[in-house]
Amino acid sequence: MIRKIRKAAVVGSGVMGGGIAALLASAGVRTVMLDIVPFDLPEAEKNDPQARNRIVKAGYDNLLTIQPALLMQPGDIDLISIGNLEDDFDQLADCDWIVEVVVENLKIKQDLFARIDKIRRPGSIVSSNTSGIPLKAMSEGLSEDFRKHFLGTHFFNPVRYMHLLEIIPGPETDPEILAFMADFGERILGKGIVWAKDTPNFVGNRIGVQGMVKAMQLMVSEGLTVTEVDALFGPAMGRPKTAMFKTADLVGLDTLGHVARNSYELVDDEDEKQDFILPDFFDQMIEKKMLGKKTQGGFYKTELTPEWKKIRKVLNPASMEYEDWHKAEFPCLAAAHKAKTLPEKLRAIVYGDDKGAVFAWKAVAAQLIYAANRIPEISDTVVEIDNAMKWGYNFEMGPFESWDAIGVKESVAKMKQDGLAVPAKVAQMLAAGVESFYKTEDGKRFFYDFDAQAYKEITVSASNISLAALKGAGGLVKRCASASLVDLGDGVFCCEFHTKMNALNAEIIAFLNESMDHVEENGVGLVIGNQAGGMPGAFSAGADLVQVGTAARENRLDEIDAMIKSLHAVVQRATFSPFPVVAAPYGLALGGGCEVCLAADRIVAHAELYMGLVEIGVGLLPAGGGCKNLWKRAVGTIPANVSDVDLAKYFIPTFMSIATAKVSMSAAEARANGFLGPQDRIVFNRDLLIGEAKKEVLQMADQGYAPPIKRPLKVLGAAAEGMVNGEIFNMQSAGFITAHDAFLARRIATVIAGGDVRTNSAVDEEVILNLERAAFVDFLKEEKSLARIEHMLKTGKPLRN
Repeated sequence: MIRKIRKAAVVGSGVMGGGIAALLASAGVRTVMLDIVPFDLPEAEKNDPQARNRIVKAGYDNLLTIQPALLMQPGDIDLISIGNLEDDFDQLADCDWIVEVVVENLKIKQDLFARIDKIRRPGSIVSSNTSGIPLKAMSEGLSEDFRKHFLGTHFFNPVRYMHLLEIIPGPETDPEILAFMADFGERILGKGIVWAKDTPNFVGNRIGVQGMVKAMQLMVSEGLTVTEVDALFGPAMGRPKTAMFKTADLVGLDTLGHVARNSYELVDDEDEKQDFILPDFFDQMIEKKMLGKKTQGGFYKTELTPEWKKIRKVLNPASMEYEDWHKAEFPCLAAAHKAKTLPEKLRAIVYGDDKGAVFAWKAVAAQLIYAANRIPEISDTVVEIDNAMKWGYNFEMGPFESWDAIGVKESVAKMKQDGLAVPAKVAQMLAAGVESFYKTEDGKRFFYDFDAQAYKEITVSASNISLAALKGAGGLVKRCASASLVDLGDGVFCCEFHTKMNALNAEIIAFLNESMDHVEENGVGLVIGNQAGGMPGAFSAGADLVQVGTAARENRLDEIDAMIKSLHAVVQRATFSPFPVVAAPYGLALGGGCEVCLAADRIVAHAELYMGLVEIGVGLLPAGGGCKNLWKRAVGTIPANVSDVDLAKYFIPTFMSIATAKVSMSAAEARANGFLGPQDRIVFNRDLLIGEAKKEVLQMADQGYAPPIKRPLKVLGAAAEGMVNGEIFNMQSAGFITAHDAFLARRIATVIAGGDVRTNSAVDEEVILNLERAAFVDFLKEEKSLARIEHMLKTGKPLRN
């Protein structure tokens, strides 16, 4: 039997339940979401279906309004139906997967599973999203078939955005079910799978909450402030910008407190319990409902002055009063900011000698020791713990990767010097001459297995291609300061950008040309992609504005003109080359980054794709073929045998996408906006993106790829000016756009329309490309456009002048 998830059920419509239902729907799975009937219905409403579904309907409606959005696109809601646990319970009978997301109460879960056991189809999968209640206790007394198909599936919130999915086998779970759910979770839902054991709070929260609580304890004993701790445990140490306490505010102090207390109650070791004792100030915050973002105040809050100016405030735990936020500074932080790599930054902080460094060392050392002592209790390997922290807490490095970065031997010596108890397994590893938890050989990554006392290869999906590992194994074909060409095997090569934010510059343009030369001689196809870090990360945030702005200020417009000619030649070559070119965008694909994708034969995009032609925000227009290719994609959907077409219906959406700098909030939305076509693919798991793009190249080559024939494009022509003038006038009159916006928009309309030609004329692609180039250079002569570029470079925000 080939197992499939055609229909799923989510029992519970709160934040987590709604998030799981939204993810399933966005992945194309029909989903029914159920919740309880309200307890307090008056007699008149007890038989009213709408009243009985009031709780689940609120959860359903929340999916359409919550920000950031949990659905990939609003239309995904159509795959979700709702009901209640009394009138609609029989809908679970035909579900392939039922996931429970109700309140963390063992008795409630036991009663629910007993009801499900009676109605579920034999062979259907049932899982719990519990964050800590033992699976054995929940499934006790249920049928053998239920127990064989029962497991834990612990998602992290917000479900759409957090990569981690912990899978917890029950005592009797069928291995085939575990393998299926791991594959479904990774490939279809796009999650990173961590195998956890049925222990308190599993892996991510066990390690993560211990680290947060220990940091709070040390903050009090070492006399640091909230701001100082967050400065140390933010990007400087490879942690998110939300660092420690902003993360607590986002999660909610009530939730954090629940996990900490749950761990305290359930762990057996008395010494370990001490790591989960929350400081007194935390209890006071809970009592005063200072729960974080959900109550508009936790460790941080924002106040408004009478002049409507926002002022950031931060809590002083000693006085329990809010104070003005001030930037924290330590010598170790200054040294970290000067360091180029994350290992160098980490070493600068933990091996410093100032107050901040002393605190950071104590906090880091405590978590490293704690993590090592949890193997094999909560997981069997260092890999599971590291992945849990990277995917569930957005760390750049997990605990053991960080330990390698600061030096295992050196740090253990310092631990001993400080009187800390070094885990025996780590001491034994060092005694055996092994000084790192990870190593890479021949493009394969290995981890040290404490049980086997030897390195073992990290097994990943065949589509999980690591560019870094390939380069380490001799797969680097050529490189320059801005890009590399990597051999993916089977005749497929990958052109990888590695500038800041992967911004396009003259060097990348030239390198793309060289890469295509190499593929034409030695390969079957090219992938354009990279694996830069961050959430959501940047495939390419656009052109290098420093290069463009500097050249414009120095009146070197001839250089800009020549650069655009080169870019046009490259993107046109990508489109019409004799081999397939596949772009693999994710995260930010803006401006020039978007244009590179539009020129490719196919796009294999990550589901989290923020794609748009945003050049008007810096006083410019798309000049890397963006105007031409977005229009080409729009009219390219018109069948050849349809002759009488109102091009205005295609022109207005194309124009508005560029003139309003419209950016998609997902790959699905990018498709709806016309940036992705029907043959382009969406991949939910970013780890698999390069591998799936490679598959696409090989499939196209295997099918006998032939380049598209260059044909003239039908354009709207002179009619475009009158069509957009009214709209521009109305928007300017209403204050939505400035006079400079209006000036730019009119010229953009002329470019997309193919210039001053008759409506329905057919023009060569080069006509629009030449119009793009001329407009781009002309815009750089405008002082207001230069001001926009300089403001963006200085503040990171657009200027509306």
